[in-house]
Amino acid sequence: MNRWMPRAAAGIAVLALTLPVNSLSAQIFRAGIDVVSLNVTVTEGEALVPGLDQALFSVYEDGVKQDISFFSRAAQPIALSLLIDTSTSMELKLPVAQQAAIGFAKRLTGSDAAQIINFDSRVEILQTFTADPVLLEGAIRRTQVGGSTSLYNALYVALSELKRVRAASKEEIRRQAIVILSDGEDTSSLISYEDVLESAKRSEVAVYAIGLRSKTDRPTRGFNEAEFVLRTLSQKTGGWVFFVEDVGQLPAIYQRIADELANQYTIAYSSKNLKRDGAWRAIVVRVDRPNTVARTKRGYFAPSLPKSPAPRP
Repeated sequence: MNRWMPRAAAGIAVLALTLPVNSLSAQIFRAGIDVVSLNVTVTEGEALVPGLDQALFSVYEDGVKQDISFFSRAAQPIALSLLIDTSTSMELKLPVAQQAAIGFAKRLTGSDAAQIINFDSRVEILQTFTADPVLLEGAIRRTQVGGSTSLYNALYVALSELKRVRAASKEEIRRQAIVILSDGEDTSSLISYEDVLESAKRSEVAVYAIGLRSKTDRPTRGFNEAEFVLRTLSQKTGGWVFFVEDVGQLPAIYQRIADELANQYTIAYSSKNLKRDGAWRAIVVRVDRPNTVARTKRGYFAPSLPKSPAPRP
């Protein structure tokens, strides 16, 4: 079990990495050229739409149509961080949440890899990346309730761990996703929401969030803030957010996420914008089919030129 102990330094929250680097990656394999890789979900209403041809897809970057260089309808292996809120407010909900998360983990294939992270006042990595369902189930069952909610710390940890994942070859490339279950607002993180959002936008990670509401919750500013955070992170990264009042709905929600991850399209292109200015570039994917919507990450940061070394005195 690995514990993350955050420290504040010069007003900025910093977390120290302690885990070994894994040979996984969701970053596109590069051969001397910058390639933008997209995982695209197509829906018609609430239904997923698989099996579409490349000719129906168009990709736009800052309003400029791009040339698609790679397209696949095949399910791609995934590196997944499964985050479970274990703050005190989860006490009555945790047993059902555990069973739903176990069912989700069992749907992973032998080529996938997942890690289990629980968070309350602290963030604990209960299981590092593995494809072994027995290890994943054991880690989920070890989650225990106690403490406040360090939601931002947990997201930062997951993003940092996935960032460390690298591919040694094209065959080891994996998409990356975070699936997070939480029932309230952050109350104890040192990492700020702005830092987490920035890290997420610079990553290749899709965030899927499940917000547990209580039927007795009142529309307070704090809960609305938590809802805004989960919704924004999901939208910016191409994931999705679900809000439920009944924990009995969790198995169906996890099933929906698993189905979506198994039915995404993989699209890649080389940007026509050759500037290396580090600027944000907005992405829109369109599908030429009535009543369908394509969802992917909202954009990415362009590469930057390396900084020139400071002149010697």
